[in-house]
Amino acid sequence: MELERPGDPAHGDYATNAALRLAPERRQSPRELAEEIAASMASAPGVERTEIAGPGFVNLWLTDAWLVDALAAIVERGRDFGVGEPARRERIQVEMVSANPTGPITVAAARNGAYGDSVARLLEFAGHQVEREYYYNDSGTQMEKFRASVEARRRGEEPPEDGYHGAYVEELAASDEDPVPRMLEQVERTLDRFRVHFDSWALQSELEGRLDEFLPRLDTYEKDGAIWAPSSKYGDDDDRVLVRSPERGGGPTYRAADVVYLAHKLERSFDRAVYVLGADHHGTRRWYAAVAQMLGYDPARIEVLLYQLVHLTSGGEQRTMSKRRGDVVFLDDFMDEVGVDAARWYLVNRGPDQTIEIDVDLAAERSQKNPVYYVQYAHARIAGILRNASAEQNDDLLPSEPLAPEERDLIKRLLEFPATAAEATERRGPQG
Repeated sequence: MELERPGDPAHGDYATNAALRLAPERRQSPRELAEEIAASMASAPGVERTEIAGPGFVNLWLTDAWLVDALAAIVERGRDFGVGEPARRERIQVEMVSANPTGPITVAAARNGAYGDSVARLLEFAGHQVEREYYYNDSGTQMEKFRASVEARRRGEEPPEDGYHGAYVEELAASDEDPVPRMLEQVERTLDRFRVHFDSWALQSELEGRLDEFLPRLDTYEKDGAIWAPSSKYGDDDDRVLVRSPERGGGPTYRAADVVYLAHKLERSFDRAVYVLGADHHGTRRWYAAVAQMLGYDPARIEVLLYQLVHLTSGGEQRTMSKRRGDVVFLDDFMDEVGVDAARWYLVNRGPDQTIEIDVDLAAERSQKNPVYYVQYAHARIAGILRNASAEQNDDLLPSEPLAPEERDLIKRLLEFPATAAEATERRGPQG
């Protein structure tokens, strides 16, 4: 059954198809059942009148008095209006961005942050306790290449071909300090400016030594000198190598780091662990679910959210982005061009399953062609109205009856907000 707002106000404030859905079960004609429903609803508090339409739809109109009372309740709740009251309040971890500190945060990584932070805010608004975490690899191959690139610049040489070539590498080389902590400080400053904040930071190096602690729980086996996880038994596409054979250099693989980090998440008593990852990690859903089961956890506690790529255009041409080549677009530069509000807006105004193409010229434009500017202008006008109303010290700001059509429409839209927020939380995204 559905209760919805008709597109045409002439069809009522709300309409329901209950009679059409229930008629077969009740063994009545939809029209006959609609008459019973309409008669019952007509006597309900706040209902002005009802009407039967078509084969069995019921339209209803609310009284002005009921709408004014509803608005008063909204005003009384203030910022708490629409906040969820879940039957069970969950403790949820949202891990996002998690880019290795081999350079400044890019616009591509910023989509992860904008999307993940939006999901975290929605979950909090729904009444859950949320912890945001940033996980990064402070060791391993990419970090070695990053340090080697900085060292090469310090010697006045070109970085390795497969290293990092951006101007930021030359800036880091001007100091004798370890480039990794300096890069992390810059990453945190950038994300703070982007209004994405973290409660905890997890380092892969601090977890690496715990692999032996979890291997016995995985029912691993040895093949070709390597240690394998039997993940295909638990829904994964294949079994996965956790420790390489001596012929391949030995040592744990990145899959082993996945095992340790997932265990580290769930042993901290999170009811749910949310990963925010690029679409190229689509296979990790089955892998993470398998790891959870092998460790003895409910795989339903793991949630993987994926998002597509970001393309920037300017002057009709697409900007290329590659951190290693050094022709990447960094988030700080993007925010300098368009502002923080526009940067966040354009990185979440499409669903995560859609590739985003951002016209930087439009995003920076201060006109009503730019939806961000339009919303900012509307917000400024509303804030001005509220300031003026406060200055008049008018305690009763509620509209008087009879309500104008615009007032009725605005109140009804406000009443939709709790359901809209709940739906956004359910689909894990703020997009309409």
